[in-house]
Amino acid sequence: MNPRQKRLESDYREIKSTYLKDPNIEVIALGPEPSDKYRVVFKVPAFHFDSKGDPVLVTTTVVDIELPIGYPKVSPVAKTVNGDSVFHPNFNEGKICLMDNWFPTTQITDLIREIGDMLQWKKYNIRSPLNALAAEWSQKNQNKIPLGSIEVGAK
Repeated sequence: MNPRQKRLESDYREIKSTYLKDPNIEVIALGPEPSDKYRVVFKVPAFHFDSKGDPVLVTTTVVDIELPIGYPKVSPVAKTVNGDSVFHPNFNEGKICLMDNWFPTTQITDLIREIGDMLQWKKYNIRSPLNALAAEWSQKNQNKIPLGSIEVGAK
């Protein structure tokens, strides 16, 4: 078994043990297990854009995480699915700006937790935003965030 395959196996076991019984998250392997692509259903409060382009509070966001060929040396890629347009400084048109610094030792479960925190506005970076409007909004609405305090994968 090559090193990438070993890492995918390890990630798969860690995902199962961390999230199997968590009511706030569902992780689905897309493809044969151990997979290099996961669909993650976050059941946490988040802002999405409504049909007028205004932020509206929702309780579910779906994200696909892909582990590219160079993973774990190359960082995962995460995108929202089902047309979910998240209102957040580090989300734009389905793209998600992940972790400031990716290291091959970073666990996929940590990445999933980080996305859960980002959706709840517990974590955001306005220094290099993908969505400048959301970054500006955050500075004017500090009293409205974070949206929640759910710890995905908490044991």
